[in-house]
Amino acid sequence: MSTTTQEHTRVAILTGASRGIGKGIALRLAADGLDVVVADLPDQMDALNAVTEEIRGLGRKALTVSCDVSKEDEVQAMVDATVSALSRLDVMVANAGIGVVGSVMDAEIEAWEKCWAVNIKGTLFCYKHAARQMVKQGAGGRIIGAISSHVLGGLTSNHHSVLSASSICGQKGYATLGGYCVSKAAVRSLTQTTALELREHNITVNAYGPGIIATNMTAHPLDEEHGAGYGVKQHLGIPEGVRTGQPSDVANVVSFLVSPKSHFVTGQTLCVDDGINFT
Repeated sequence: MSTTTQEHTRVAILTGASRGIGKGIALRLAADGLDVVVADLPDQMDALNAVTEEIRGLGRKALTVSCDVSKEDEVQAMVDATVSALSRLDVMVANAGIGVVGSVMDAEIEAWEKCWAVNIKGTLFCYKHAARQMVKQGAGGRIIGAISSHVLGGLTSNHHSVLSASSICGQKGYATLGGYCVSKAAVRSLTQTTALELREHNITVNAYGPGIIATNMTAHPLDEEHGAGYGVKQHLGIPEGVRTGQPSDVANVVSFLVSPKSHFVTGQTLCVDDGINFT
């Protein structure tokens, strides 16, 4: 991956961008000078349009796309819409994800498969179609995946690169989160294998693994008394003293992985978790 300055404005796609970590990353990439396509499910369009307006307020071009990443045709359409509107694709951040909570002994396969459809298939489809477009352009790229614990709201109830969100649940198993942990371990493995395949095309593929991040998705009734993130930490058995992060903490890492300065980093999952896991 060359560190040569690009003459064109880079274009990024960010899935799951209507709130939380996804929104934080989208705004950070815009602040870094990228034009940003933000995508989420149809019922998130009002929130997504608000993110688009914030991006435009930063002086960057923005596009809102409705996309269910578990459906390959919609992911393909998202990439096509990006290229049609903004002429290219340089960065894919496959941030969208959902959680599933429950014991292995009580596993409902339909719920587990729904989680896998979004977290595994959705990430694969984003990697696949972003990579095809980047290879076609011949200018390298950044693909990033998410191994991301910010989707665990269910705990309160029952140059061109590709980046992915993997979360602490992709690094080790947690009781009652088997289906989710499986999906995020798969994203970590997919990131490694895709990085090897795309290296010859100057496309780096990495993932970020957030710890406990203060978002609406991690909110718990116990947080009102003990502070943001407390309830999730108690459920997962996170050691006392581990801090709760902010979406900006994850966005800072993604900003690096998207930048030319990260050209020698590929196939890695970077933990952003205040030392919960060491790799």
